[in-house]
Amino acid sequence: MIAGVATVRLGIKSLLLHKLRSGLAMLGIVIGVTAVIWLVALGEGVSYQAQQQIKDLGATNVILKSVKPTESASSGGNTPFIIKYGLTRDDFDRIVSTIPTVRRAVPMREAKSQAWAGTRMSEIQLLGCTADYREINHLVMARGRFISDSDEAKGDNVCVLAAEATERLFAYEDPIGNSIQILSNQQSDIYRVIGVTESRSPSASIGGALEGRNYNRDVYIPMSSFRQRIGDMIIQSGSGSRSAEEIQISQITVTVDNIEQVEETAAIVEILLDKFHKDADFAVVVPKELLRQAETLRRMFNVLLVIIAGISLLVGGIGIMNIMLATVTERTREIGVRRAMGATRGDIIRQFLVETMILSATGGLIGLVAGFLCPYAVYYTLWAIENWFPEMWSTLPPTIQGLEPIIAPWSIAAAVGISISVGVLFGLYPARRAALMDPIEALRHE
Repeated sequence: MIAGVATVRLGIKSLLLHKLRSGLAMLGIVIGVTAVIWLVALGEGVSYQAQQQIKDLGATNVILKSVKPTESASSGGNTPFIIKYGLTRDDFDRIVSTIPTVRRAVPMREAKSQAWAGTRMSEIQLLGCTADYREINHLVMARGRFISDSDEAKGDNVCVLAAEATERLFAYEDPIGNSIQILSNQQSDIYRVIGVTESRSPSASIGGALEGRNYNRDVYIPMSSFRQRIGDMIIQSGSGSRSAEEIQISQITVTVDNIEQVEETAAIVEILLDKFHKDADFAVVVPKELLRQAETLRRMFNVLLVIIAGISLLVGGIGIMNIMLATVTERTREIGVRRAMGATRGDIIRQFLVETMILSATGGLIGLVAGFLCPYAVYYTLWAIENWFPEMWSTLPPTIQGLEPIIAPWSIAAAVGISISVGVLFGLYPARRAALMDPIEALRHE
């Protein structure tokens, strides 16, 4: 025990004789350990956001979306420019009536439109939906109320504005009770505002299966009102050309009782829709599958990051070995004196190995402390960009704007373990080289 303490003290004393050299040798380990913790924390933060967005969709939901086929057959007759595709009201009725595991099905129809309030105009996303749409998409009311079953039954001309649409159309006025004019499909209608939703962060696209969505530009009207006043066919006029798309339902969100029924229900729905759709004009998205995909991608991403950071540690280890080899050469005469006084080869190996371990362990601890600063560094960096460079901030995707690094405990253990292993592995060769010196030749060394 006493001999071990003496060896450590001697090692520290030897390293302090060359402070700059020892510091530079530790720097590679510091950077490597910090890189492991930081990269994994950033990866965990991005992964967490993606998984939360998937969970917001509902882990017990199956999402059915209308998809425009790559090659759509025209409707024929006198109107060859009409493209008819997507989910239908008959599909909705079949799903609700024939699949016993379906607890709730919520249809939605959307179209790009323009809204006017006096002289103010805003580009909006017009959504025809039912009362259940608010709950299933986690919309929070800021003022007023959402669309009710009574509004749907009567087909009333009422609407609910999202936060950004409200700000553009009414600025600082209270929109509740006021009317707006909505121009869609070359038709204009007046709607009375009954509610306003709170601002909501845009959702990023996930895995290519779900598109990103900005809920703040939505205007919600009853599904029945959308059908009566706008209809299924949307006519688009371009420079010298006209085209039309006929879609009855843009999306159906199906909810089941428990997560075990999700995949089974999705498979049944897909089989049912295939019977009545010749073209691939719909998509079945299961958030549960995306959760598993996101988890798999997170693990792969973390492995890649650890490999990249491990290379930094490898470079740091090579630096330590290089320094220790130089130290062995400088201390050749010292090694000869110690051997002549009775020190064994094992003593010499332990001496140089302890010095290497001190370098790597100290570098690992400093890197560990730097690793814990990752959340603060990211927070203040994003704060600085938002306040000092607002134009740059506006171009950043929502995932980056809301990034919160999550330090994974396993990354700390891995970083420290790798740094110690690097010290042992890269210190062993210089230590053995020192121990294998001929004592006589060492004493003669000048």
